[in-house]
Amino acid sequence: MSKKILGVIPARYASSRLPGKPLVDLGGQSMIERVYKQAVLSKALAKVVVATDHHQIFEHVKSFGGHVCMTSDNHPSGTDRCYEAFALERESFDYIINIQGDEPFIEPTQIDLLAAQLDGYTQLATLIKKIDTEDQLYSIGEVKVTFNRNFEALYFSRAVIPYLHKVEQKDWLTSYAFYKHVGMYAYRADVLKAITELKLSALEKAESLEQLRWMENGFTVKVAVTDVETMCVDTPEDLEKARRIIGQF
Repeated sequence: MSKKILGVIPARYASSRLPGKPLVDLGGQSMIERVYKQAVLSKALAKVVVATDHHQIFEHVKSFGGHVCMTSDNHPSGTDRCYEAFALERESFDYIINIQGDEPFIEPTQIDLLAAQLDGYTQLATLIKKIDTEDQLYSIGEVKVTFNRNFEALYFSRAVIPYLHKVEQKDWLTSYAFYKHVGMYAYRADVLKAITELKLSALEKAESLEQLRWMENGFTVKVAVTDVETMCVDTPEDLEKARRIIGQF
């Protein structure tokens, strides 16, 4: 049985490292427009909506024909913003997919891969990718993940997990298949409501990773492996890199 899925792109104006990030120019289009146009190419989504807290982003999305809604400027996370956007919809949806608004190179096939995990029983799902470089492996900005044989997450961490006992650190990457988290989430509608009502947890506070709050409260996060590399634009340096990439086409 097919599931009706809403795609939500949180687009917050404030950013400590790159203010007004959704509106920055990337090869003649704004970042949020590029993300939106990639998302609507997904075969799995019934609708895509930008959830913002700023009138300028709201008007901009309307100007290129996108669906957009205004949400609170007090949300602590994109997940909370996604829930408000879902609650504002007049249609009903079985699942909501949170598509990062600062990944202009997101592939529609990645959204479809995540959507393929949503069978009605799946509570939460996300994507992971095999780590290819030592820079990724040891960066605290790259979240690592371990999972069981049923492709359910066991733990997410900014540290390298697992620790390889009796293996020299220089040989870790060639001795084990490590995976990193790709920050796109799918939530079953009832679960999305439930997790926004949970209090900050100890592990979440320690690692600054909201998915640990869900797991500490007994929710299961299914993972699917993608081989597509993504790029998050979070700093002025990232922005220049993205512009160089776009200039190559």
